[in-house]
Amino acid sequence: MDKFPEIFSLKNKVAVVTGALGLIGKNHCEALAEAGANVVVCDLDESKCTKFASDLKENSMGVGTDITKKESVLKLKENILKEFKSIDILVNNAAINDMFENPQAAAEQSKFENYPFNLWQKSLDVNVTGTFLCSQILGSVMAKKGKGSIINIASTYGITGPDQSLYLKPNGTQSFYKSAAYPVTKGAVISFTRFLAAYWGNKGVRVNTLSPGGVENEQDEYFISNYSKKTPLGRMAKPTDYKGALIFLASDASDYMTGANLIVDGGWTAW
Repeated sequence: MDKFPEIFSLKNKVAVVTGALGLIGKNHCEALAEAGANVVVCDLDESKCTKFASDLKENSMGVGTDITKKESVLKLKENILKEFKSIDILVNNAAINDMFENPQAAAEQSKFENYPFNLWQKSLDVNVTGTFLCSQILGSVMAKKGKGSIINIASTYGITGPDQSLYLKPNGTQSFYKSAAYPVTKGAVISFTRFLAAYWGNKGVRVNTLSPGGVENEQDEYFISNYSKKTPLGRMAKPTDYKGALIFLASDASDYMTGANLIVDGGWTAW
């Protein structure tokens, strides 16, 4: 067994992160690079991916990818293997969360009874189909090699039902309803993790879920307060709070761990 801290080292590993330009995605990339990995930064905008990759440690690269399109993910694989000859880690981080253009109409549009079908379909395409395609196409490289780690990013809302009272304004009006799309797709990601862990266990590919809690990111003060009161640690997460868990799952420190759901939520699901 490797000695501490070598057991956490990702030196010379190639790590792919989807949805890499988001708040958490950027921190995932930084953590992997800090641990020694060559990071492949994947998101829709290739120029922004390339720019962000150039700021990371190690030899990283940016690739514009639409994970809902098989041809795009196949091209991603081709680019990675041309540059690095290997894929060792895949972080399926890309996800769609509910966004409404008109905040005044959000409460009515986000009700389950009114929720737009196109938003439901888009969430399925990105959160579930995108995870499937990246795992199938990039994970097959790991399976052929006989070693690898896939980390699927889910959510506490893949485990528990959304608490709609979090979105109550101080005046008692509802600003927004958390839709069915996000928890349903994140629940699917957790189930997909178990399937793939069982399927590829004999190929040396470990597949685990990381389920984060909510991250503070300039939300309204009432929401931050509501969320924090429901969390045993009394606060929302910082964007950096998931770095340690990610490196644990990516590295040999979790070598006997597969099919698991690592929940890092400040205790949100503990009560």
